[in-house]
Amino acid sequence: MAPGVITPTTSGPEGKQDLDLTASAVDAKLTTKNGHVQNGHVNPITTPKLPDLDASKLTYTLTTSPRAVPEESVANSGLETVCTDHMITATWSTRTGWAAPQLKPYGPLTLMPTASVLHYATECFEGLKVYRGYDGKLRLFRPDCNANRMLMSTVRISLPPFPPSELEKLLLALMSVDGPKWLPRSNPGAYLYLRPTMIGTSPQLGVQAPHEAMLYITASFMPRMDSPAGGMKLHTSPEDMVRAWVGGFGYAKVGANYGPSLLATQEARKRGFGQILWLYGTEGYCTEAGASNFFVVWKNKDGKDELVTAPLDDRLILDGVTRRSLLQLARERLGDELEVVERRYTIDEVLEAEREGRLVESFAAGTAYFVCPISQIHHRGKDVMIPMAEGNAGKYTNKLKGFMHDIMYGKEQHPWGVVVEERE
Repeated sequence: MAPGVITPTTSGPEGKQDLDLTASAVDAKLTTKNGHVQNGHVNPITTPKLPDLDASKLTYTLTTSPRAVPEESVANSGLETVCTDHMITATWSTRTGWAAPQLKPYGPLTLMPTASVLHYATECFEGLKVYRGYDGKLRLFRPDCNANRMLMSTVRISLPPFPPSELEKLLLALMSVDGPKWLPRSNPGAYLYLRPTMIGTSPQLGVQAPHEAMLYITASFMPRMDSPAGGMKLHTSPEDMVRAWVGGFGYAKVGANYGPSLLATQEARKRGFGQILWLYGTEGYCTEAGASNFFVVWKNKDGKDELVTAPLDDRLILDGVTRRSLLQLARERLGDELEVVERRYTIDEVLEAEREGRLVESFAAGTAYFVCPISQIHHRGKDVMIPMAEGNAGKYTNKLKGFMHDIMYGKEQHPWGVVVEERE
């Protein structure tokens, strides 16, 4: 690209340089409707209105070659993710807005070699599960949270905004068609993984926001990863590598957060560890365990059991839906025995708690790993052995996991469990 001259912008009577460009851009996008900013830069009255994403316009083209549903163990044993019969796609452009979404047979996407996503990582995604309950019903878990988070990710990566409620309706629509076959009532306790994704498809090289994009949704099998034998073992991140940084995009669910972390993760697994515990800064702040949120339970200096996890205010970590739900349940149901704290804390504090006999338990949480007990942390040549009081996990880990499981699978009727209206 040819070099250009950048003239610093000023704002306010003092003429101070505008240093919050990213925050301002995100705020502007989040006040956008129909692709037109409504903050004074574009007049929504005189600008033609472009169509929003609209689930009511969904068209249905059902497969003529339905596949047999494999056993869960078989589906998760190969090198290719096994998806259901159908997917949903919707395209967008700056000229036409959002086209009507389509439910159609699962299959390849068509992209030009110069597509924006292939060169500039203009993509984001979400992950959530659909559960076949023990009461026979099919449920999504808090899909509104995933839809709202995906909107935030799209605007952070310069992709088009959309009404989150419409994405939620599309998720329900896909499961209303594929759910009855792929999660039959005869198999309670099973789940599928839903992956809404948005990519920049503009066939034009150049570092710029895409003028074309595609949203698509797939449903697939996913291995159960919440109960590794002996608990998950973590290796702290190397000193020359970070997963995210203040001012970056660690809080957004974009692929650029994950690809660069794979090198360290691969090396850790060669050494017998399941994931990386990502530390930040010279202080060694604990952030995430792999792609999951990280939690520690210890006795604080006053002898009170305390559940501690990294905060959201510095935007280093993902605002996990599982994280959010666990914290709320812990406050509501375990408040008499467990204090919940969101703050920055360091690996040295974890080491100190172990030395002083105050370390109670630890777990990682996210859509993929659900609530996964942690049994060991390896840090700079030292192994921190973490108690698992109930054999397979700690007391609080098991309680919180049980609360979540009951809501997801319909053992407890709760507004977080959104029932799918199935097409038989």
